Amino acid sequence: MSAELLAVCRVHALLPDASTVGVTAIDKRAVTGPVPVHVLGLGADIQADRRNHGGEDQALYAYSQEDADYWSAELGQDIPPGRFGENLRTAGVQTTGAVIGERWQIGSTVVVEVTSPRVPCATFQRRMQQPRWVKRFTDAARVGTYLRVLVKGSIEAGNDITVLHRPSHGITVGGYFSRQAPEDVRSLTRLHEAGELRLAEAYWANFDRILRREA
Repeated sequence: MSAELLAVCRVHALLPDASTVGVTAIDKRAVTGPVPVHVLGLGADIQADRRNHGGEDQALYAYSQEDADYWSAELGQDIPPGRFGENLRTAGVQTTGAVIGERWQIGSTVVVEVTSPRVPCATFQRRMQQPRWVKRFTDAARVGTYLRVLVKGSIEAGNDITVLHRPSHGITVGGYFSRQAPEDVRSLTRLHEAGELRLAEAYWANFDRILRREA
């Protein structure tokens, strides 16, 4: 099965939110036509809470139709593109199962790199209006992946997605999210220090916590 970009989603409206920021940009919806992609994400998209979201390591958030179908069955409701705040809805390519450092080409120009799993937050829970949603999403571990933009360009629904490179270490964003294993921390740290992998900044505090737990 070939991999495809099913939808490109960007902010539809800022919604009031019971956070310190007071609003959220989680309401993403599919748009038609080409959308520019730059190092901080999609053109005309924003993040309201820039302390915890966005930046080069979280320029785009991708979620697969396969994982959305799981939640649709679990919740008894449709999960349209953008419902989880994702920028990209994909089919035929792993998002939760993507290897950290994996690179994709989307369309004819854009190249992105898999960085880290999505960590569910209280804003996401309020968005879904599901009891204990953060725990439920965490336990299912169908988290999708953040992406770093390596080559800018434009993308649109219907573009092919091609995996250009898949690192041999085999640690996926979903596997790391679920296991929180010290051996994965050591492997990823070695690869980063050797220049074979550029880890997102968010990993380092979490690495310290995982290794302290082992001690």
